Amino acid sequence: MPVFRPFMLAHGLEDLRLSLKDYAAEWKWDGIRVQIVRVGGETRLYSRAGDDITRSFPEVAASFERDGVVDGELLVKGEFQGADEHGGAAASFNALQQRLGRKIVSAKMLADYPAFVRLYDVLIDGAEDVRPLPGRSGGARLEAFMPRLDPERFDISALIPAGSFEELEEIRGGARDASIEGVMLKRRDSPYVAGRRVGLWYKWKRDPLAADCVLMYAARGSGKRSSYYSDFTFGCWSGEGELLPVGKAYFGFTDEELMWLDRFVRNNTVQRFGPVREVEKSLVLEVAFDLIHQSKRHKSGLAMRFPRVSRIRRDKPAHEADTIETLRRLVS
Repeated sequence: MPVFRPFMLAHGLEDLRLSLKDYAAEWKWDGIRVQIVRVGGETRLYSRAGDDITRSFPEVAASFERDGVVDGELLVKGEFQGADEHGGAAASFNALQQRLGRKIVSAKMLADYPAFVRLYDVLIDGAEDVRPLPGRSGGARLEAFMPRLDPERFDISALIPAGSFEELEEIRGGARDASIEGVMLKRRDSPYVAGRRVGLWYKWKRDPLAADCVLMYAARGSGKRSSYYSDFTFGCWSGEGELLPVGKAYFGFTDEELMWLDRFVRNNTVQRFGPVREVEKSLVLEVAFDLIHQSKRHKSGLAMRFPRVSRIRRDKPAHEADTIETLRRLVS
């Protein structure tokens, strides 16, 4: 059976500024990282966690007919993430979510959400392990690998044509408008090594969005946080003045802020539902998030991706928090 290999991962760029003579820049596409493995006439797709997701994307597996292992981004075709200058059309992450986790994929689902993979690197070429070779595998090696792949299901993640870091910073500013998650910077002489290695790969995500939300419910955390209320559900106002939940956050605050939030929850509980406490709707939290999409999980019809508490707005009255309509304008 085809075997999964550990992925090479990136550190956050933070405040570093890198020379593009040493690092190649490419887009960080907003799908899920996958590995495609074919050996002995059998093809498998693996997620970053090593889960076999072949059954959820049978059309991709059926189209990969060359022995080897490649690393890429699984996407769904659409009108976003693919303005011509970015390299091909792909839909937002919300479209891909319609396919994730499905054991049986209907013909309608295949037609409405056609999947493809944007390739980053070749790990195994035929029987040759090319991971130890220096340099970005997505260059000549990947170009030579491509001709035997179905162009409807596979393309290459092109380099960003920036002459300087300052120019790259300006280009990155348009990532959100194109539904792209950010930028990757990969050292040009780097081999492909498992895990995160300092100095080799960096990820530079687009700046987060933010909204002022009202704390609604809290639950105890797990592990070291099992004694504290650290899992927070928050909402925004509907047009009728009703507070509707839009997400949950478990991090983003300091230990000192956690202690303050825990005391607030205990002192302002209005109802209990098993392990969950409903609190007085008076505390505003500034919540940072990567994107927001339509969802049936919440009464608001919206859900945030990667929400985190960025600030406790003790200075702001709850009635001045953001509205559901404001968030709907950010849906992608």
